[in-house]
Amino acid sequence: MTSREQQILALIRENPMTRQQAIASTLGISRSAVAGHIMNLTNKGLIKGRGYVLSDPAFVAVIGGANMDIHGRSDETLRSNDSNPGVVHTSAGGVARNIAEGLARLGIDCRLVSAVGNDQHGRMLLRLGREAGIDMQYVQQFESAATSTYLSVLDNTGDMRVAVADMSIIDKLTANRLQQIQPMLNQASLIILDTNLPDDALAWLAHTFARHTIFADTVSTAKALRIKPYLSSIHTLKTSAIEAEALTGRKARTQADLRSLAGWVHAQGVERLFVTRGAQGVFYSTGDAQGVDKLKGPRRDVRNAGGAGDAFLATLAYAWLEDWPLDKSLQYALAAADLTLSDPATSSPALSLTAIHQTVENQHAG
Repeated sequence: MTSREQQILALIRENPMTRQQAIASTLGISRSAVAGHIMNLTNKGLIKGRGYVLSDPAFVAVIGGANMDIHGRSDETLRSNDSNPGVVHTSAGGVARNIAEGLARLGIDCRLVSAVGNDQHGRMLLRLGREAGIDMQYVQQFESAATSTYLSVLDNTGDMRVAVADMSIIDKLTANRLQQIQPMLNQASLIILDTNLPDDALAWLAHTFARHTIFADTVSTAKALRIKPYLSSIHTLKTSAIEAEALTGRKARTQADLRSLAGWVHAQGVERLFVTRGAQGVFYSTGDAQGVDKLKGPRRDVRNAGGAGDAFLATLAYAWLEDWPLDKSLQYALAAADLTLSDPATSSPALSLTAIHQTVENQHAG
């Protein structure tokens, strides 16, 4: 399925009775082009009957934060308490939103559950999400709150040095609001959540979907502890080394540290643990297998490392849905992260299964 077909499907899911001209206006293409794409989608079995009745393939629900990201990157070594010449870049972000975009770009039907304000940033996030192929119909808009904004300062290597996240609107994603979309969540092949969610939402999700497969991302050291009471419901946990330390109260510096930490995490009920460690690769532990994996070749030049972990988790989710073995899953997830960190945007529009496969092939050839 092409990216344009993904966009059209997302719009049809939001309004199955939408007109072809409305789709054309939204996407900035001709009505005849829309008609051609709809014919292709019908031939593929993704649309059937009048009123654009959709077939019901497997889909993933991703629940959590959606932000506008503002990144400032210094041209030279970052100086504290001073003005640093550099470049400022704005892009769509938020852990859950980034993961949803990654899955959509890999061809997965992905439904984002998040919250935005009825403001310029909120409207932009909705538009950009649809353009990326994400199903945005479950993103709630609120008049009384501003869309989340994430402000970060990157050094001249592209690594984040400090950030401020204004995400109070996500607290509106309460258990009561999530209960309204429970029928949709019940049908999801996979649920992915981030710890931007308030405690009552995490508690409700963990209890209600304890028998479903849930992947979780710990987001930050400030929010990692939120998932601790609910680890028994988590199948796959993705975290960074410093977030893992905040969550467990244990060190995550050496492989011995990580093995001990993984033992504690598994004892809480988590089946798979992935600890991302930047240039040192990723530590993984599945109970049956444990170790460190990293790119086989040189890393790309880092332009923005902010969304690399989200691309990693999105590709792990894709691999799980495809029932790939662990070694292939890790190769592709690391390649997706590498592709993403080389783009100034938080989520790279160049991400695709073809691009990831080519990256893996190039590493093996090197």
